[in-house]
Amino acid sequence: MIEAEYKARLSDVGSVRRRLARLATPDVVRYHDVYFDQPDESLSKSDRELRVRTIVGARGSKHLLTFKDATVDPETGSKPEHETVIENRDAAESIIVRLGYHPTIAFTKDCENYTFTMAGRTMVATVVTVPEIAGVFLELETQVSGQDELPQALADLRVVLANLGVGEDQLTTELYTSAVADSRRQR
Repeated sequence: MIEAEYKARLSDVGSVRRRLARLATPDVVRYHDVYFDQPDESLSKSDRELRVRTIVGARGSKHLLTFKDATVDPETGSKPEHETVIENRDAAESIIVRLGYHPTIAFTKDCENYTFTMAGRTMVATVVTVPEIAGVFLELETQVSGQDELPQALADLRVVLANLGVGEDQLTTELYTSAVADSRRQR
């Protein structure tokens, strides 16, 4: 699956939240992410990601193992994504380390996930705050099975962005991992 996605740094968070509330009720959760790489940084150098995430919210918690392949759309940063639920986070991290990977960065994201259907697609809009980064972000995504479906999915997402009042001037491909690392270096 490819995660067709746009990310924006919001200029009017309140307006976007009000418009999203008309589409769905938010699931308020906290993500605890740890990213892994080889000692030679071969994953990050090839634009790939290996992550273990714990999601904690009112409905409990769950752990996910995610591998993201290299970007297939440089304008948006959309990537093929392979993800599965894991029962035991500690065991999964231990396996990853024993395979030669090491944690490179860990951080927390506070998220409001709005799930809705638009243009015949299930979409997730996430309002994101990362305590170590200034500003509030919006991630808008949907899943497609192949690259041939990506252009239409991105067009559908752009319509939703416009309906939310998010202009092209707010779009970004900035990575949270890079922004958090930069923030920590500046301390």
